[in-house]
Amino acid sequence: MIEDLNVSGMRKNKHLSEKINEAKFYEIRRQLEYKSKWNNVDLLIADRTYTSSKTCSHCGSIKKKLSLSERIYKCEDCGFEIDRDLNASINLKNLAYAT
Repeated sequence: MIEDLNVSGMRKNKHLSEKINEAKFYEIRRQLEYKSKWNNVDLLIADRTYTSSKTCSHCGSIKKKLSLSERIYKCEDCGFEIDRDLNASINLKNLAYAT
């Protein structure tokens, strides 16, 4: 499971644009698609509108705003706290199992 990221929108952030370009997200996705097809494995791609970072992996509530500087996800409803990226990865795993 991977996310369909809005890379062109991410490049607009002057502090991250160089690192975004260096990451070569398109090449990573291309390779994953190629290798998945080669090995007869389904590659699931989460839609851009899926709020993996803003959704609480514990209770499912969605935060309205989550700034990039917030590295710890704190749920306003249930009080659950977790690393932002780990929270997003759990949500993507759950989405993959639901599909």
